[in-house]
Amino acid sequence: MISWRFLLKRLLLLVPVLLGVATFVFAMLHLAPGDPARLVAGRRASEEFVKQVERELGLARPLYVQYVDFLVDVVTLDFGQSYTVRKGEPVLDILASRFPVTLELAILGQLAGILLGIPLGVLSAVKQDSLTDHLTRVGALGGISVPIFWSGPLLIMVFGVQLSWLPTFGRVSTDYDYAEVTHMVLLDTALSGNLDAFLSACLHMLLPVLTIGIYSMALLSRMMRSSMLEVIRQDFIRTARAKGQGSKIVVLKHGFRNAFIPVITVIGIQFGTLLGGAILTETVFSINGIGTLLVEAINSSDYPIVQATVLIFALLFTLVNLGVDLTYSYLDPRIEQ
Repeated sequence: MISWRFLLKRLLLLVPVLLGVATFVFAMLHLAPGDPARLVAGRRASEEFVKQVERELGLARPLYVQYVDFLVDVVTLDFGQSYTVRKGEPVLDILASRFPVTLELAILGQLAGILLGIPLGVLSAVKQDSLTDHLTRVGALGGISVPIFWSGPLLIMVFGVQLSWLPTFGRVSTDYDYAEVTHMVLLDTALSGNLDAFLSACLHMLLPVLTIGIYSMALLSRMMRSSMLEVIRQDFIRTARAKGQGSKIVVLKHGFRNAFIPVITVIGIQFGTLLGGAILTETVFSINGIGTLLVEAINSSDYPIVQATVLIFALLFTLVNLGVDLTYSYLDPRIEQ
């Protein structure tokens, strides 16, 4: 059982982290070389528009006033408006339509890594030095070594071009219409009740999820194997076996729970990595998520979008780590002490 005191303590620890990230994001605009207003407005913008941008961003005011106003805007989720990517449109509205796309891809990739990597790691540890163990270790090493910008085109070439089994771009076939409620294609197509659209979305998401999940699966498999080998050599495991308990009960009930604790840390840290990897995956498979939006905003110097995206990534990453801490506390109550 997780205590409220432990939860409150962890929430309070998030405040300085988010404050530090917000300070860094605020400094991005002012540390960039050149006139910040000119950078935001664009090189070909008129002087009148540059002055307008300068007034809207409050660049003429003292720096500490700008910093306080920026923190207030962040707390109230007022990120301003886009100047180049979607000129005049509120940044929050842009993120609301693009961020769920990336979040869905990262969650599915993480689930694929967990569902495949952890069982393989446990199996590899239980059958140490067997053929299964060697094949699993070689596969995990290959998965860690293969970058996304290489595995994505390779999967497209094999399953999309050569075999023609799976679609290679987009999120769903253009033949189907559905209401974008959550902007998560699997959930929206399921809510629409259109089975054909849902199956099309599943097929379209399979290659991107596999691409982003390969690294996750390989790393979790190696980590789970190492942790499981350490646990099954402990005295309490030998005691459980001496009492006559079956090997499955010993491994799953006694070994897995203790071996899974360090793996949770890897899962939490890796989720942030998957968000970063989604940028490459979205580019390869032509998925319009927040990754491609961030690249477009950086190329066009649309600082409001860049700032808001970095803050959203930081907030999500801290929340994931909070979930990791709470899971720690649930699995091992001694951690709260």
